[in-house]
Amino acid sequence: MRMLSRTAAALYWLGRYVERADFTARLVEATVRLDALSARPAGEAAWASALIVTYNEDAFAATGQNITQQPVAHFLTLDMTHPGSIVRCLEQARYNARAVRTALTREAWTAVNRLWLLFANRLSPGGASATLNLCEGVKAEARGFEGAIHRMMHNQATMLIQLGAAIERADNTARLLDVKYHLLLPEGEVVGGVVDRDQWTTILQTVSAVTAYRWLYSDGLQPANVIDLLITRAELPRSLAGCVEEVVEQLNALAKRNGLQGEADRMARARIARMQKTRAHEVIVSGLHEYLQAFIRENAMLDAAIARQFRFI
Repeated sequence: MRMLSRTAAALYWLGRYVERADFTARLVEATVRLDALSARPAGEAAWASALIVTYNEDAFAATGQNITQQPVAHFLTLDMTHPGSIVRCLEQARYNARAVRTALTREAWTAVNRLWLLFANRLSPGGASATLNLCEGVKAEARGFEGAIHRMMHNQATMLIQLGAAIERADNTARLLDVKYHLLLPEGEVVGGVVDRDQWTTILQTVSAVTAYRWLYSDGLQPANVIDLLITRAELPRSLAGCVEEVVEQLNALAKRNGLQGEADRMARARIARMQKTRAHEVIVSGLHEYLQAFIRENAMLDAAIARQFRFI
């Protein structure tokens, strides 16, 4: 049985907004640590990259502020004037959760509320320590929401939330890897050459993959291995391959429940077939930036196909 399109849309976007808030918190946290602990000062370059990854560079430039930790951290966490901040993402998540309150368990609704309450009456993230504490709170409560969803009955509601989260996660990982690898290579560095170790560690920290990397690769921190991990290793949930598999799984599960298949299913199956043939070294040789930009465009097209298939619009 199919649910109302507005209910399906609210569940899907609930998953996307919580995932987006969690990713932004991880990115801000990793950037604070990079700025403070890197072997050479990160400063403006690190914070500029955080803005680019989240598509907020133009919006921040319009404020006229300098690209330093405090203004950028505030912009990405607590600024109510643009839709890319964590607080605005959580505002939208809470709005969508309220619209489908009866489709959520008490634990899932409480987790969304707890996320929102982290920002109640907060005007500034404060210094580095306070910013890290705020980001850690977002990550912890987002994990609580994810756990609550996994403990819910596995029905269309949970599938749509997880589908939205997988689409969002794929976009986030692709943009993170593209910006850090392509736009912030040290001056004079060739693509595929030795790049700053701290930047690669930041990438792994942002997607919670430091331990996974150590388990899978024994030859130290190598850019080619990071690319392999974040593109082709499906066992890592935030890798592109992992997200691609998750999208197909959730669409298949939804099709079994409501008997509805269409354009989105065909696109997702075609994408996973291509991903299973993808090899990291071939991507690097042919052009990582071009590959990631194509993936981001395809992910946006799949998102639009899902909206049409489930009549979000």
